Amino acid sequence: MKPAEWLGLVWSGGIATKLGRCGLGVLALCAAGLSVEAARALPQRLAMLSTLERGGWTLRIDDGAVETDRRICLRRGTELLQIQHPGEPCRRYVIEDQPTRVVIQYACRGENFGRTEIRRESPGLVQIRSQGMEGGRPFAIRAEGRRSGQC
Repeated sequence: MKPAEWLGLVWSGGIATKLGRCGLGVLALCAAGLSVEAARALPQRLAMLSTLERGGWTLRIDDGAVETDRRICLRRGTELLQIQHPGEPCRRYVIEDQPTRVVIQYACRGENFGRTEIRRESPGLVQIRSQGMEGGRPFAIRAEGRRSGQC
């Protein structure tokens, strides 16, 4: 499924291919209710992420079919932004940056992209929701992250 199809947009006359991937990314941001000027590149640290305890964390991930645990080492907090695409170099855009909530959208190479919301309950507990596309297939996951010790 292409990004345009995932957004539920109908294209006529091949406009999607004329826009290209960059154009579709901008269009995705606009479809989310944002102007191009409202989206800004991800700063080094989002305020809420810097309030989380550093160290070992356990993510309990539920993708609707299976619940799994994943251990990560939280160094900057940004490790939580792409739990479906960890380590991939993706372009990120800040949608919301609040003291207890962060929402970002990101686009990776190919047709991989996502939108992640992280809600801080305490310095050692967060709730994460992420959805998007990976390898041409949609994904939607919920996760709970808890500080679990040292790295």
